[in-house]
Order: sequence, then C-alpha cells, then structure tokens
Amino acid sequence: MGGGYHEAMSTSAPVSSLRDERVVASPQWFADAGVFRNPTGIRPDLQGGLWPLMGEYFFGGAQRRPPGELPVLAPHEVWARRDDTGLRVTWLGHSTVLLELDGRRVLTDPVFAERVSPVSFVGPRRFHPVPARLEELPPLDVVLLSHDHYDHLCRPTMKAIAAMQVPVVTALGVGARLERFGVAPERITELDWGEATEVGGVRLTATPAQHFSGRAAGDRNKTLWASWVIQSSRRKVFFSGDTGLTPQFVDICRAHGPFDLVMLEVGAFHPSWGGIHLGPANALEAFRMLGGGTLLPVHWGTFNLGLHAWNEPAETLLTLAEQQGARILTPVLGSAFEPEQIDGPTPWWREVR
Repeated sequence: MGGGYHEAMSTSAPVSSLRDERVVASPQWFADAGVFRNPTGIRPDLQGGLWPLMGEYFFGGAQRRPPGELPVLAPHEVWARRDDTGLRVTWLGHSTVLLELDGRRVLTDPVFAERVSPVSFVGPRRFHPVPARLEELPPLDVVLLSHDHYDHLCRPTMKAIAAMQVPVVTALGVGARLERFGVAPERITELDWGEATEVGGVRLTATPAQHFSGRAAGDRNKTLWASWVIQSSRRKVFFSGDTGLTPQFVDICRAHGPFDLVMLEVGAFHPSWGGIHLGPANALEAFRMLGGGTLLPVHWGTFNLGLHAWNEPAETLLTLAEQQGARILTPVLGSAFEPEQIDGPTPWWREVR
C-alpha cells in the first residue's frame, strides 16, 4: 500500500443532515466553539511551548528508530486453525490488532500503508513490514476505528477495506471521512460515548477517552474520539484508542468490566502532552482503574511519533509493571496468541542490534 496517494486537506465535503443532527446533539459537542471537547477540560495544546520540544527533537539524542531489523512473525498458519480459548489476538503493529472473539473477527485502527501522513512520500515511516497484507487477513466481521488521526485512520487502507465491503464502526463525525474514502454509507455506524451497536455477532460500545481529533489545521476536534468495549458471547476486550488518563476509566470498569484483555496505548508520550496520551506510567494506572487483568500495550514499536527512544515505552512499562505485579503481554509482531496460554512478557526488542 502507499503508492502516490494524496489526501485533500479540505473539509468542505457535504455531510448528511442526520450526521449533523447527531453531532450537535452530542453532550461532547460545544456549539459555541463548534467542536468536540473533553469533559475534563483538557486540551491538546503543548504545555511549555513548541521551542523546547524542537530543541529536544534535534538535540535530544534519543534513538527514535530501531538500530536493526525487528523480528516479525507470519501469522497465517495460526489463523488457519481454530483457537482453543475463544480469544486470539494478533498485534500487527502500532494500534492495529486482529481480535478473534468466539469466532468473530474485529480489526482495530487498521494501518497497512508505509507511512502515516497526508501524502505517500513523506512523514513517519514504519519500522517493520506489516506481518500480513490486508488481503491475507481471514474474513473480517467488522473494522473498528477509534478516531481520525493519520496513525489510526489510514486513507489507502480504508479505500481497500471499502472495496472489501466490511462494516465499519467509529465515533461521531468520522463517517463523512470514510464516505470520501469510498466506504458505503450503509456500512458505517457512528457512535457517541455510551452508545452501542452489534455487528456480525460482536457488540461494540463507544466509551470516553481524553484526546482530540483532526487531520488538518482547520478541522481540529470536528469529529469525536473514543475508547471501546468489544464483546462477543463469552469474551470482552477494552481498547483505549488514544487517550490521556481520565477518571472515567473507573466508570467504564463499573459499567462494562471485568475484561479478558485490556489494550492501552503506551507510546508517543511526553510530559508536554501528558493529558492526551497515557505513556507507560499512566497506562498502568488506567489499567488498575479498569480492573486489571491482562494488559497488551499498543501504539508503540512501529512509527516514530514521539521524542523518546523507540523501545522506551515497553522498557519503562515492564520495569513499572514488575514493581506493581501487573500482568503484561508483549508478543512479537505478528504473533497470533491466546492470552490465557501466555505466561508473561517476552522482551524481544532487547535483541535488536
């Protein structure tokens, strides 16, 4: 994927009146400013300003790309077999995860392009090949999109998924973008926080997250962002999307927990944007608030989107988790695994030279 595509930066494409009505009726929509907002008041503005970050970017010294080739497994043979426990998970990189719950398949935030960028020839480039091409995945029941940032909503990937005619569930307002990428309106379901839908035997519930949205300077926060509860007949998974630490995680646990697996973002963190990204320490606190269990860290190890070393999110997470006794799984990219059959972390990244 990746060719010579270019995404138009205009937001003037028509949006259905029904979508408009749902957006403005949302408790998260602030009509005075014409945007969605976090209930906590947290904004995505850089704390401390831009110039210190620029200095850190050019002179910080962190190794933001792996020094060598990352190990990647091919999951195809495992996918061809039935799982034993009713929950099988394949981390394909960043926040792209194939979830198999009681025979149903959900693909989260699919990014299969070479770069996360409005253009194909510049922007953060992936560290590793995708373990399987999109067309090599087993048949999907639904695609889940947490929000519209480039490293979560990938235009060339979604154009390919549109041709596959797979249903897509996402947050309020994002459907207009999907329609421009070729996804048929009848295959798009947009949810506000607290709303749920059932697609292909999977129940998907949009839950609060503390983040922001937008793909250009003039469209910030015009669409909603969300975390998600993904549930089959016997299994239940939580997927954070992108978020900072919010007390609403306690409410999510009370309403929807316990979870068989909690997937939380840990990468692209920095004190200057600590309110909108978790990072390792806050991910462990969010994990506790969500009821604990088993944590799969995502949103790291694929793209250079932060100022930290490429492996720092996982290293810090494991150090803190060992101190707290939290159960963390760190599968090799492309590993199709069943969480109940894994003993604990496998720090594969320490072998990269």
